[in-house]
Amino acid sequence: MRILNKDEYRVNKSKIHQEIEEGAIFIHPTDTIYGIGCDATNPKAVNKIREAKERQTQPFSVIAPSSKWVRENCEITPEVEKWIEKLPGPYTIIIKLKNTSAIAKEVIPGKKTIGIRRPDHWISELATELGKPIVTTSANKVGGSFMTNTDDLHCDIQKKIAFILYEGEKQGKPSSIIDLTTGEGEIIER
Repeated sequence: MRILNKDEYRVNKSKIHQEIEEGAIFIHPTDTIYGIGCDATNPKAVNKIREAKERQTQPFSVIAPSSKWVRENCEITPEVEKWIEKLPGPYTIIIKLKNTSAIAKEVIPGKKTIGIRRPDHWISELATELGKPIVTTSANKVGGSFMTNTDDLHCDIQKKIAFILYEGEKQGKPSSIIDLTTGEGEIIER
């Protein structure tokens, strides 16, 4: 397992993108806490995250590659559009997915909705440059503490990841979840 900072990521960007496209799972920073991610269009990679987190059915969120991607692949209501305009930010917006082939079905097993993130953070560039959504879910086992530094990373997860994009200790908390599937937008506490 390699630990790379932002500059090392940028120098090795093409190699890292290739690893992700080949199914690597990795730890990444966001504007809130650390997440575990992979190419959200790769079913095998998504299942590796499910195995590592011991989270078999609950849906994962994705870092969308762009607002355009969200508009092309999700149902856009006036309320959803208002929230898209607020991104990037520390929000996960839950919206209806209209193009189910835009992600692996393993991301949202049995669901027709998806959690969308666009962190106010350089990690959003990775999804944009790949042109694909990236799974983003807290880097912990179900029920465990959120990862705020490398000491918090559970050893079972550490064994399954290819690399960590690391920028020191995080002081944040998970993103706010805004459920827009019922209209106005219900804030879901974590």
